[in-house]
Amino acid sequence: MAVPRTAPILVASNRGPVSYTLGEDGSLTARRGGGGLVSGLSAIGPDANAVWVCAALGEGDRAAARRAGDSHLNPGDTGGQQVRMLDIAPDVFAAAYNGIANSVLWFIHHLLYQTPVEPVFDAEFADQWAAYEAYNAAFADALAEEAVDEAAVLVQDYHLALVPAMLRERRPDLRIGHFSHTPWAPPDYYRLLPDEVAAGVLRGILGGDRAAFLTERWAGAFADCCAAVLGAEIVRDGDGDGDGDGNGDSAATAVRFEGRETRLGVHGLGADADFLRQRSRQADVDERLTSLRAQIGPGRKSIVRVDRTELSKNIVRGLLAYRRLLETHPEWRERVVHVAFAYPSRQDLAVYRDYTERVRRIAEEINAEYGTKGWTPVALHVKDDFARSLAAYRLADVALVNPIRDGMNLVAKEVPVVSERGCALVLSREAGAYAELGDDALVVNPYDVEATARALDAALRMSDGERADRTKRLAAAATALPPQAWFLAQLRAL
Repeated sequence: MAVPRTAPILVASNRGPVSYTLGEDGSLTARRGGGGLVSGLSAIGPDANAVWVCAALGEGDRAAARRAGDSHLNPGDTGGQQVRMLDIAPDVFAAAYNGIANSVLWFIHHLLYQTPVEPVFDAEFADQWAAYEAYNAAFADALAEEAVDEAAVLVQDYHLALVPAMLRERRPDLRIGHFSHTPWAPPDYYRLLPDEVAAGVLRGILGGDRAAFLTERWAGAFADCCAAVLGAEIVRDGDGDGDGDGNGDSAATAVRFEGRETRLGVHGLGADADFLRQRSRQADVDERLTSLRAQIGPGRKSIVRVDRTELSKNIVRGLLAYRRLLETHPEWRERVVHVAFAYPSRQDLAVYRDYTERVRRIAEEINAEYGTKGWTPVALHVKDDFARSLAAYRLADVALVNPIRDGMNLVAKEVPVVSERGCALVLSREAGAYAELGDDALVVNPYDVEATARALDAALRMSDGERADRTKRLAAAATALPPQAWFLAQLRAL
């Protein structure tokens, strides 16, 4: 039976706002998620008849999706939102998600390949790419079925880069936007991809009316790739680049290709100040704050990092910089603790398991080399605990955010909002957040361990007054476009 077209607004993303656990007796337990998309979609209100299309990620999700069929999930599980969860075959999902999205596109945009030995695009990759195409087609089919005439569709992230063009073929009447939450690789690096794949991803996104990014830098890199790979025309501010050299000194505003124009947009996702301030003062956070303070010890300063053990987060070099700080500035020994939250990520991929183990090993080496009976230099936490993260935000003297490359990095924006006494921010210039926060952060080259160690020393020595002033300005910049406003800005622009 055909799905009735009811949705004037649709969101598509790999992960949805709810996940399910399947009990031994066949029962399903729903757990609602958070994040910018959940907050954003709730901003349009329950009467908007919006629909969220997502993929089933595990066995519980698949069971829920099968029970719903082509209908929406139980609104009691989703907080009243209309959610269609797609039961994509597990082998297709695994090849598309782990094989292409997380092991190829993520690596390309974050510049993570060790190029002497990787990538290798062989027959296995070709099979995975076919699965990625099938996965995107499943989303395009569902969106085409759900959308009313001239509906607005907001497609999210690198998992679904092919959807806009596929959906355009099925429903040319729709207004289609794509948002990239990652960085975008520069042309020379992007062209590591096989030519047909590099072109296919760009053509996919250009099938939309609008392509949006977290920073102007990533939007510009996308436009440059369109020009280099497809021969597309870049439209810039003032319809020119200012000096006639064709290199584009002004911001790219659109890409023209094969008779269509795709507008470019920038929406720097901000922190949700109201939620963070309210949540960070709850009893479970207070309890963890007491525990962390006891672990750090009286009179000591703290350097805090909160990350997943994602390769791009650069946790290893952060630990090496801290070790270098202790080596070159012995006066900080027994006076500072590095509270490092390194929550395991993508542990089904061997490279991530190895990286997580390396993080643990270096932390243990630092503690063995410098620790004393009353002082443990690194307090490493590997169990995900949001309340504990918020407690660390509250007490941090220094926040270390040093990614190799990051689309935005919300931790850099969240810490100043929650900080109680002001927090010095050591920030990588390769984080998207640098565009907004760089003026009041201590900015580092993420590969330079020596310079990062010096920045940590400067941050620890910063006066209370300067730290408080910087934190106030950082918090204002960090909350300029909170999740609901971020989502609605995209919708209005479309």
